[in-house]
Amino acid sequence: MVRILTPSLGDSPCVASGCVEVEFAYGTTGLRVDLPEDRTDVIVPAYPPPAADGRAEVVAALRRPVSGPPLRQLVRPGQTVAIAVCDGTRPQPRRTVVPAILEELEGTIRLDDVVVLVATGTHRANTDEELRQMFGDDILGAVRVVNHDARDPATLTWVGRLGRDVPVWLSSEWLSADVRITTGFVEPHFFAGFSGGPKLVAPGLAGLETTLTLHDASRIGHPDARWGVIDGNPVQDDVRAIAAATGVTFALDVVLDGAQRIVSAFGGDVLPMHAAACAKAGAIAMCPVEKPFDVVVTSNGGFPLDQNLYQSVKGMSAAAQVVKPGGMIVCVAECRDGFPAHGPYRAELAAAPSVQALLGTILSRQRTVADQWQIQVLASIMARARVVVSTSYLSDAQLAEAHLEQTHDVSRTVAEAGPQAGICALPHGPMTVPYVLGPAPT
Repeated sequence: MVRILTPSLGDSPCVASGCVEVEFAYGTTGLRVDLPEDRTDVIVPAYPPPAADGRAEVVAALRRPVSGPPLRQLVRPGQTVAIAVCDGTRPQPRRTVVPAILEELEGTIRLDDVVVLVATGTHRANTDEELRQMFGDDILGAVRVVNHDARDPATLTWVGRLGRDVPVWLSSEWLSADVRITTGFVEPHFFAGFSGGPKLVAPGLAGLETTLTLHDASRIGHPDARWGVIDGNPVQDDVRAIAAATGVTFALDVVLDGAQRIVSAFGGDVLPMHAAACAKAGAIAMCPVEKPFDVVVTSNGGFPLDQNLYQSVKGMSAAAQVVKPGGMIVCVAECRDGFPAHGPYRAELAAAPSVQALLGTILSRQRTVADQWQIQVLASIMARARVVVSTSYLSDAQLAEAHLEQTHDVSRTVAEAGPQAGICALPHGPMTVPYVLGPAPT
């Protein structure tokens, strides 16, 4: 009988004819896969019920913060306000969060003095249509919404060298605001420990040089730069140092369920607030297993998280935590945005003749390059296991450029591993982070 290792509040997979049908998050439609019933472990997040009223949950976090004064007490008439939000690759409930903040500012701050900064990091700018979907016409008509551009020096201000000698350039709009509010959502992150919190400042609103340094080979290669680890993680240590030194007036994070509904909201001083949100997200996502598996089938959490191959490395990384050396990872990811088309990611992957050459090139570089962190992680995963991808928007030849295989039948590919192969299914991808029993990540 299939084992569901972490309780899910949704429907259990149906079992029939020696197979278990598992629905993987894939684009906006999902993808159903039949896996052997007698040797498949399905690992799903332990989601608590969503908040009865997501808007009320956010307002409560603004008014009763984890640490520090309520947001209303931190603003004065005549001040300017910058609100940092996640970009379109993240399922942040912006249509709930941003109006709630503006309501708290009402009567004190003029809407003309508010700017919403889309913390793109090094990602492309969101299109007008994407911004409309992210915010709605009401918000777009009420306040300025600006895509951050890490590559435009005219929009950046030099701050200095912070943390472990990180050259820090940040958005000038962010730094010039009297009141700076970060908003994000928290989930485990494959090398920063968790998302959200101070990451909305850097890399979210940082210059390219800053982000490249934060994600260089030495930091990402550190043993504590991994899922679920905050303290002692060199990436997170420097991210927190930048946020603390440059100033966040108020921070708000949410934890979401599998349907992207708000479970909990946390507000207040950025670091203690983020710690509380990480504890909640970790309890939902982190799951111990007894031993590694021959095959791990994963997703990348569905749209918008699986909109390109670059982002889908996160699902592969979650699977790599529990795959046997020499085993197989199968990742279902829609990739409607391709590699993506912008940036050097595809060219960097294709330039190396083999996985070993790719990894060797990265580790031998004296300076980091754009997208190196995803390439470094992907190369490390491919050096450990065979990686097969099921996608609707990349051809077999395109995946081969990235040293990956394509499958058009996940069940058949899994069956090729043999009748004795132990199988793990991660239908929510990196929303669940398994780890082999031993000292649990803290």
